Amino acid sequence: MTTPQRTPTPQEQARLDNIKKAWQERRSIKQNLSKVKHKIAVYSGKGGVGKTTVAVNLATYLASRGDKVGLFDTDIDCPNVTKVLGLSEPPAHNNGKLTPSERFGVKCISMGFFQKSEEEAIIWRGPMIHNAINQFLQMTDWGDLTHLIVDLPPGTSDAPLTVMQTLPLDGFVMVTTPQILANIDAKRSINMVRKLNIKILGIVENYVGDIFGEGAGKSLAEELDVPFLGSFELRSDYRKSVNKPTVLTSATVRNEYEKLAQNLDNSLQQL
Repeated sequence: MTTPQRTPTPQEQARLDNIKKAWQERRSIKQNLSKVKHKIAVYSGKGGVGKTTVAVNLATYLASRGDKVGLFDTDIDCPNVTKVLGLSEPPAHNNGKLTPSERFGVKCISMGFFQKSEEEAIIWRGPMIHNAINQFLQMTDWGDLTHLIVDLPPGTSDAPLTVMQTLPLDGFVMVTTPQILANIDAKRSINMVRKLNIKILGIVENYVGDIFGEGAGKSLAEELDVPFLGSFELRSDYRKSVNKPTVLTSATVRNEYEKLAQNLDNSLQQL
């Protein structure tokens, strides 16, 4: 005798519908990024450690050496990538797809293109940020890329969690500084990434020098058994570079990013 199938309750059906929707979104995103070889998130536990500067300069250096590079700014409420790149021309929109804007060989998508002015405050709750990130991931036609660099907002809340759960990332580059508090927050963020079973490609230490000191990033990498990718000194070169990544204007900074890229290549080869 066959047992009659029970009709799900409205709450159960809503949960099933959400699971199905999330699965369809992940499948669509995976298909849309099928021509991207490496997907790398640049992340930090604390704001103000220079994460966006690292992401933009890394992307620009990789493009300058001949790689096909995209840069996705997922900091929805405080987008800054377009300012650092000096980009103002918005992406083209054709047949339901966005064609990224491009400068210095770097294709770019950012919420900054869709603000009325750069001083406008984007006051959105978590679900709206989640939807915006998902739409960008599904609608953007990146084409063939060697690297997609994803600039994440700091912390362990909705926006970075959305990217981690929906974008099939190869791994994370964690940005920290010599200060104790920055390293504590970096450790928290690394533990979050590990809970989601995503690889840490390595740690970089920013703002190194007489003012803040140095070595905390390398010590953190040794403590957590992850690669140390390099350090960046606090230099006036960054002040001299307006609307242009500093790797294109300073040979010293370019050398630092060359070392980062080489170490990152090694981490990716070990995947």
